[in-house]
Amino acid sequence: MEKWYVSAKRADFNKWAKEFHISPVLARILRNRDLTEEEQVNRFLNGTLKDCYSPWLLRGMDQAVELILQAAEAGTRIRVIGDYDVDGICSSYILTKGLEILGARVDAAIPHRIHDGYGLNEHLILEAAGEGVELIVTCDNGIAAAAQIETAKELGIPVIVTDHHEVPYEEEGGVRREKLPDAAAVIDPKQEKCTYPFPGICGAVVAYKLILALAEKGKKPELAQAAEEFLEFAALATVCDVMELKDENRILVREGLKRLRNTANPGLRALIEVNGLRMDQLTAYHLGFVIGPCLNATGRLDTAARALELLQSGSLPRAMKMAGELKEMNDSRKTMTVQGVELAEAYIKEHHLERDKVMVIYLPQVHESLAGIIAGRIRERHHHPVFLLTKGEEGVKGSGRSTEGYHMYRAMTETQQYFVKFGGHAMAAGFSMKEEDIEPLRRALNQNCHMTEEDFIPRVHIDVPMPLDYAGEELARQLTLLEPFGTGNPKPLFAQKDLLFLSGARMGEGGRYARFQVRTPEGNEKQVVFFGEPEQFDAFLDEKFGSGSAAALYGGRGGFPVSVAYQLGSNTYRGRTQVQYVMQYYC
Repeated sequence: MEKWYVSAKRADFNKWAKEFHISPVLARILRNRDLTEEEQVNRFLNGTLKDCYSPWLLRGMDQAVELILQAAEAGTRIRVIGDYDVDGICSSYILTKGLEILGARVDAAIPHRIHDGYGLNEHLILEAAGEGVELIVTCDNGIAAAAQIETAKELGIPVIVTDHHEVPYEEEGGVRREKLPDAAAVIDPKQEKCTYPFPGICGAVVAYKLILALAEKGKKPELAQAAEEFLEFAALATVCDVMELKDENRILVREGLKRLRNTANPGLRALIEVNGLRMDQLTAYHLGFVIGPCLNATGRLDTAARALELLQSGSLPRAMKMAGELKEMNDSRKTMTVQGVELAEAYIKEHHLERDKVMVIYLPQVHESLAGIIAGRIRERHHHPVFLLTKGEEGVKGSGRSTEGYHMYRAMTETQQYFVKFGGHAMAAGFSMKEEDIEPLRRALNQNCHMTEEDFIPRVHIDVPMPLDYAGEELARQLTLLEPFGTGNPKPLFAQKDLLFLSGARMGEGGRYARFQVRTPEGNEKQVVFFGEPEQFDAFLDEKFGSGSAAALYGGRGGFPVSVAYQLGSNTYRGRTQVQYVMQYYC
């Protein structure tokens, strides 16, 4: 069971409410997002692209721009090398099309997840050399590819790195020393000497910033105009790479969504259509949980080059056919994921991993491309850091997903002797290793883990204790000012004690969801919907109020007092819009 906390950060909420024409409740929510100054509040509510940071603040930008402009002028053959996830695909699209507009001779290569592995590798370097490539520009990778970049250098191919991942380091005597690749230019906001104000941007935003700098320095107005479209892809990648929607990320996603709702890109339009979405109602949720997974599915089950080809398609009919194939692939991926989660749960039970602080799960029969998704699902269920390993063509490959308070990349750096290759950041990582090192790695990770029992209890942060009777249409309308919601800017969470659950009904395909009629302490009846797992709520009722309580509730014979943490929104059905209360947690 979760532990609930009510946020109690202080500010002059009435002053903020008056200054920005919002309710004190909204002012309190803004303070809970770690905003302390009125200038920050104004930027959060009213920020525009003019409030985003200059690309020239990124260390290495000057050198990269100069090299690319010279290469474009000289007709140098350039290859963009991306990655096989949404961020890598969007980064590749932005750089390839941007450099084409600049007049460069450019093409793109996306690593094959199984045959090549993550990011830059020797095979891609040798392939580029054999095809006459004279300059490589990485995106969403490269910061951890020192050896591969050295190989390129020996072959006479300079490399420009654009990345956003953690910089590898080694520690001696308590002193940390960065291990930057010896590239012609390195752009990564996480470099120690980079003074970029907000390092939490994704690879596609780094690529977008590079295009802005090239447009400015190269005096290319048509490139600056194309950057408007690239903003759509920067927004998509930011959400799908689970970047925090704070600071300029919030502005970029909000502005990107505005453009996506009128996108002219045939590939994106086709993805929106085959998934049955309305363009004018697109939200960050649709990017992260509908469109993004379709693009990711190609890199997981086939080759991400297909996703890039879809985005580069100039014909809507052709894009529709390709988008349909991507959706089918994603549907197949969903089925395989469910099966993989079941295998992981069986492994945990068989090996008693509930005793471990860090779960290391080896499923050789699972497709290696699903490791990250399955690790994430297990992390959500058990609230432990999870490393999910599968059998690759060459050794063991895996992905990790972390919890709050456990820096996964740092933990892997401390045990790097067990990895052939690894990379990532605080919350997620990818790696390859030898099968015989799995058990030693499990022991080492757990011996080095300093998390306490308290750290494994999920924390629920309540923004405001709010009776349902006070949470009406006006507050629901004001909450839209806080969009887009996502990591770092969650949808506000309210709570009320002792709602009386009177009756219930299952809804959705196979009864996957539920709705309940409740009575507030003030005597008013409301409808609460629940998109979680109704079976778990039923078990909670039977345990708390006695066997048969859930059956009684669905039979209209309820009367059970339950405290609820809920989100407030609106639901439009057959042209009628109503306030909607969505239960998230209960106790």
